[in-house]
Amino acid sequence: MSTSVSLPDQSTARLPKVSYLNKEYGLKSWLLTKDHKRIAIMYLLGTTFFFCIGGAMAALIRLQLLTPYGDLLAADTYNKVFSAHGLIMVFFFLVPVAPAVLGNFLIPLMIGARDVAFPRINLFSWYLFMTGGCIEVCMLVFGGVDTGWTFTTPLSTHFLNTQVVAAAMGIFVAGFSSILTGLNFIVTIHRMRAPGMTWFRLPLFIWSYYATSVIFVLATPVIAIALALVMLERVIGIGVFDPRMGGDPLLFQHLFWFYSHPAVYVMILPGMGIISEVVACFCRKRVFGYTAVAFSSVAIGVFSFFVWAHHMFIMGISNYSALVFSLMTMLVAVPSAIKIFNWSATMYKGSISFDTPMLYTLGFIGLFTIGGLTGVFLASLGMDIHLTETYFVVAHFHYVMVGGMVSALMAGLHFWWPKITGRMYPESLGRVAAIILFMGFNLTFFPQFILGYLGMPRRYWAYPPEFQALNVLSSAGATVLAIGYLLPICYFIWSLKYGKIAGSNPWQAAGLEWQVQSPPLTENFEQTPIVTHEAYDYEWLANQTRNEVPTVG
Repeated sequence: MSTSVSLPDQSTARLPKVSYLNKEYGLKSWLLTKDHKRIAIMYLLGTTFFFCIGGAMAALIRLQLLTPYGDLLAADTYNKVFSAHGLIMVFFFLVPVAPAVLGNFLIPLMIGARDVAFPRINLFSWYLFMTGGCIEVCMLVFGGVDTGWTFTTPLSTHFLNTQVVAAAMGIFVAGFSSILTGLNFIVTIHRMRAPGMTWFRLPLFIWSYYATSVIFVLATPVIAIALALVMLERVIGIGVFDPRMGGDPLLFQHLFWFYSHPAVYVMILPGMGIISEVVACFCRKRVFGYTAVAFSSVAIGVFSFFVWAHHMFIMGISNYSALVFSLMTMLVAVPSAIKIFNWSATMYKGSISFDTPMLYTLGFIGLFTIGGLTGVFLASLGMDIHLTETYFVVAHFHYVMVGGMVSALMAGLHFWWPKITGRMYPESLGRVAAIILFMGFNLTFFPQFILGYLGMPRRYWAYPPEFQALNVLSSAGATVLAIGYLLPICYFIWSLKYGKIAGSNPWQAAGLEWQVQSPPLTENFEQTPIVTHEAYDYEWLANQTRNEVPTVG
């Protein structure tokens, strides 16, 4: 965001300049904190922990598939490994990481607020998330679950040698964390904007997170109900999904995907908000078509509730329903395409700086575009019948969720790391890591498009020998990709002690969060800012720099 800021006449008392990272604070003060910035850091630590667990499961999958004969893991164990990978990565990393980490840290700063609307509920949300995650880890220790991350009925309700109840309970508890976080963000954005911060002066980051929060609040209760019914069916034998007792297993599919397809946009919409901020900063321009990009976030949120049944084309829904959902799935690509076009137009004749956040941004645009275009294949009824249970779907999902969302997350972490910690990371290593991640991702998942098209089913622990060469290439790419993930973790940790002092605005970016010290004060702003200019007004920022007008907090 780019704004011009002035201060009200002595209307707000000055606050002591105490940073939320002051070393004298102990562990207890962190665990009982109501500071949105500290809660964001705790979410970052929690989601990184779960990412490492999910990543270890992914490594086992790729090692298993090096050979076609299932040499490493038994069939049942392999089922539990890929189920654990999906459950941990989707529900405890991809869904919460961008909203809970960057959203918590930045939303109050970007709108000129001193905290979120409900600080205690914000802390409670973190405890719910960690409780759900711990339940999920305990589920892995005590036997695991072999239903996949989708809990497909009747598999999840009939077989007793799997920890379905514990797995569902962990997600059920963590779901309340998502609902409360979404509610908190909605109220914060509505009620706590600084004077002059109108809706069309908001950063596009805020528009994306607002749409994400609405999806959290409206969609998450549906999967909570579905998983509660699965647990009740296993524990007390009610017949909601069991056809032997008058239930309908297809009902679970409708309930699950009614949440899980909007959840795709819960994962990707925050990334789109991040990309808008980075593109504007490193092109030194206002985002082209600001209004169109803002409303495209709203459109994605709305359309996401009308496309769930494209996951069910082979499950017996009527041809008419399949046709309608196929059309709606095609339409949901339009607002995403608007964003890609407008980011590209922003870069056109822009003064582009290829710093680390911008490299990750370019990687996001490339990977997400491939993911989106391959989604059109899966929205087409004839192609979907051939591809839906193959590795083509695995590749498509990962290009959107992992290639797209994680690239955007890395762009955001590198962009705001100086603000979060007050320290710079080594720029040369950052650029190397961005290139390694892009190359490793394509080496890992592009061969899976070919595997899927040739007919290799997903979730199989063994496969025909003719598919081995592409699987070996995919596993080798996963090794490169792992380096691309581990390298930033190492230099981020290094930078905490040895990184160069960042200053308040190392990127010369526009926006309220860049007009406060790094790391920010506990209360964010010494005085309440007043916003008088549109977002991304880099011309104003350049004039301010030339005139040596000091920025204010």
